[in-house]
Amino acid sequence: MARARVLIWAVCALRLALATVYFQEEFLDGERWRNRWVQSTNDSQFGHFRVSSGKFYGHKEKDKGLQTTQNGRFYAISARFKPFSNKGKTLVIQYTVKHEQKMDCGGGYIKIFPADLDQKNLNGKSQYYIMFGPDICGFDIKKVHVILHFKNQYHSNKKSIRCKVDGFTHLYALVLRPDLSYEVKVDGQAIESGSIEYDWNLTSFRKMEESAPESKDWNQAKDAKAQDWEQHFLDASASKPSDWNSELDGDWQASLLQKPPYQGGLKPEGIDKDIWLHRKMKNTNYLTQYDLSEFENIGAIGLELWQVRSGTIFDNFLITDDEEYAENFAKATWGETKGPEREMDAIQAKEEVKKAREEDEELLAGKFHMRESHFNRYYRRDEL
Repeated sequence: MARARVLIWAVCALRLALATVYFQEEFLDGERWRNRWVQSTNDSQFGHFRVSSGKFYGHKEKDKGLQTTQNGRFYAISARFKPFSNKGKTLVIQYTVKHEQKMDCGGGYIKIFPADLDQKNLNGKSQYYIMFGPDICGFDIKKVHVILHFKNQYHSNKKSIRCKVDGFTHLYALVLRPDLSYEVKVDGQAIESGSIEYDWNLTSFRKMEESAPESKDWNQAKDAKAQDWEQHFLDASASKPSDWNSELDGDWQASLLQKPPYQGGLKPEGIDKDIWLHRKMKNTNYLTQYDLSEFENIGAIGLELWQVRSGTIFDNFLITDDEEYAENFAKATWGETKGPEREMDAIQAKEEVKKAREEDEELLAGKFHMRESHFNRYYRRDEL
C-alpha cells in the first residue's frame, strides 16, 4: 500500500513538472496581492476591491478572493505575467466566482489581455483576447460568455450557455485545444463543447478565404478544369518520380489521361469527379489561417465589468496548458471548500430563522404585556 502511494505521488509530481502554469492566484499572502494586481485609474468612479472570504465560506483563508465593494460601479483591475503564445498548445483558463449578494445585474467574467495592456488605463475599450464567464441581468441574461478576438473583431460563441445564479462559489473553466475543439466547464462538469469551426461563425472567414487573390487564381483554374472534365481525368496510378525536386520543379501532379468514351450517361468505372477536391482541400486552410484559438502575446488577466449590487468574490485564478493540472488544482481549492461553504450557509440560515423567531416572540410578548397593563389600569380605575 505504501509503495502504491509513493508511485501515485511520483506520477503526480511528474505531471506537475510537465505542466506549464502561466498564472496562478489564490490570495493567500495577506495584502501582498496589491503588489501583483493593478487598479485602473482611468476613471475616478471605478469601484474598489478588497480581499475577503465573504459572509460565509468553507475556509476563512483559502476562500479569500477579490471582492467588489461598492454598488452601481464599473470595476477595472488586472495582473500581469510573463508573456506566452498558446500556438499548438492547449489553453486552460479557470477561476471561481461567488455572487453571495445574489446577483441581480452585473458581470462575473474575466478577460485575458495582450502583454502590452496599459494596466493603469484599463477600461471597457481596452483590447482583450478572451472574455469568459457568467453575466447576469434580470430574467433575460443568465449566460456564460465565451468571446474570442480576431482581426480587430470580437466573436461570441453562438450557443446559449447558462450560468449558475445562486449565492455559492462556482468553478468556471474554458479549454481551447489546438485541434479547434473546446469545452466550457462549470463545477468540473462539461456543460458545452464542440468545434470552434461550427460554434463560432466562421462563414465570414470562409468568404475571406474564397475572395483572397490566391483563391481567385484557384477559382479560375477550377473553372478551366471543370470544362476539361468531360475529356480527361487524373492518372490515379501515377507516382512522383524519385528525382523530382519540388523546390526546382514545383508541385508534382499526376498527368491527365484521355477519358474513355461511354454512352447512356453511364460514368466509366474508376473515374470520380471528387479527384478534383484534393486541390480544393489544399486551399481550405482557413481553419489554420484564421484560428480563433491561438494568441501570440498573452500577458495579463483582469476584471473589467459592471455591477449593480456589489459583493462578488473572484478567486483561484489559473492559466495553464495542462487540463489534468487544472482539474487537480480545482480539487485542491474549490473542491475542498465547496461542501463546508454550504454547511456554514445552512447554519447561518438556521440561526437567522431562530433569531427572527425570537424577535417575533419578544414583540408578541411585549404587546401582550402592554395590553395586560392597560387592562389592569382600566380595571383598577373602574373599582375606584
